[in-house]
Amino acid sequence: MVVRLSAVICGAAIMFACSSAAMARDRDAYDASIVGTASTYNPYRPGYREGGPETSTGERYDASAWTAAIQTGLREKFGGVHGGKARYALVEGDNKKVIVKINDVGPLEPGRIIDLNERAMRYFDSTLQRGLIPNVKVTPLSGDHWTAGPIAGKEIASAAGTA
Repeated sequence: MVVRLSAVICGAAIMFACSSAAMARDRDAYDASIVGTASTYNPYRPGYREGGPETSTGERYDASAWTAAIQTGLREKFGGVHGGKARYALVEGDNKKVIVKINDVGPLEPGRIIDLNERAMRYFDSTLQRGLIPNVKVTPLSGDHWTAGPIAGKEIASAAGTA
């Protein structure tokens, strides 16, 4: 009887420890998230006022890649984003989710936290008519093993949970 009771208590303690760790990981991912407005940029389009064809990581801007520039003030939260070291982020908005490679920074307009390249913006706004996507949540992802592009289903939990 004592052995069974000990086993039950031990099992409950293990379950509690595992769920506490999962909750802490989820909380940490949530705490790292930033909510604001997403905009778009392309230095090759006429009338573009800022930046240029070379990103902060030294890569050339590629409108067909899944990339973005983070607001300059958020640079450190995304691991610096300079000197050839791109970072990844989960961008959520309009009931869609995408992983983008953060390879640039910029002095974005107030309230804007991320500038998506054309491909990433077209995922949220296929005609590029809106120009801005309000209330996007951007969560930095640790490591460099991510595949940029749209995600769905189980990949969502994996992206946010194992950051």
